[in-house]
Amino acid sequence: MVQSIYPLFQSLSDLTGFPVKSLCDFGVEGHIMSHLSFVPIILLSCELHFYVLQLEVAGRTYIPVVEGSHITITKGTKLRIASFVHGSDGLGNQNFPPPRSKKIDQSAADFLIEKANKYPGEVTVVALGPLTNIAMAMQLDPEFSQKIGQVILLGGAFAVNGNVNPAAEANIYGDPDAADIVFTSGADILAVGINVTHQVVLTDIDRVKLSKSNGRFSQYLDQILDVYFTYHHKAYNIKGVYLHDPTCIIAAINPSLITFTEGVVRVQTAGIMRGLTLFYNKQKRFAEVTEWSDKPSVKVAVTVDAPAVISLLMERLMNF
Repeated sequence: MVQSIYPLFQSLSDLTGFPVKSLCDFGVEGHIMSHLSFVPIILLSCELHFYVLQLEVAGRTYIPVVEGSHITITKGTKLRIASFVHGSDGLGNQNFPPPRSKKIDQSAADFLIEKANKYPGEVTVVALGPLTNIAMAMQLDPEFSQKIGQVILLGGAFAVNGNVNPAAEANIYGDPDAADIVFTSGADILAVGINVTHQVVLTDIDRVKLSKSNGRFSQYLDQILDVYFTYHHKAYNIKGVYLHDPTCIIAAINPSLITFTEGVVRVQTAGIMRGLTLFYNKQKRFAEVTEWSDKPSVKVAVTVDAPAVISLLMERLMNF
């Protein structure tokens, strides 16, 4: 277990009774999560220094950080943070000084395998970025899928358009080959796609409330959210922002706030539909064997109690 100077929530380890790791990419909304003190260990797939900075600002430098792969599972170049969404520095163009804290000298895949071996069946991975490091762990250790407790991942666009293009959601698009490996691995998986996270909106009114509150980080968050709000106004014509990472984290903390269905998910790895997540509910028996046949089922979130999620986040942020 880890200690916290003043946790907004107890750590997931305390709440659930088993170790929890977070495998993250980085963006402005991810910065919100660093102040919520959900996880005892954070693994970074990219933009490592941004997340180290988050932990310093939040006063949680005791949380170890492990850097993940900078290439995809097929040795390709990983996509960078979309500057038009999160700013050129990933923090709303604030250009903060580099953090003083350091990462652990170990690969994310090796770290995951080590912890799964140490706590078999007990480790939950909350994956907020492309699934490269989890897929690498599965390739390095064929038993990893059975040793891991659960993977709760932010990714996919199920029965809706993507946010990179009409077919693909950003995290899956970042490494579709890795995503297909993970979805078909047989691990206990809950996928929280943008069909669910787009139901959870932090509005302009909510932002004003944060800026006027006495919360320790409210003014700071208001400062870094400018680019993110502007992007949503232009791209989606909404007066607010979608809370992708927070919704996925809360699915791990309080799964009663979401509903899910079960079936097989395959990922298109090439062509115009690259990154597409296609869900098969197993309600029809096809005459021929398909690419979904005999593949293990996963859980896919379909609804979320959005008011409850927003209320939970606002309460913690305004009083931290």
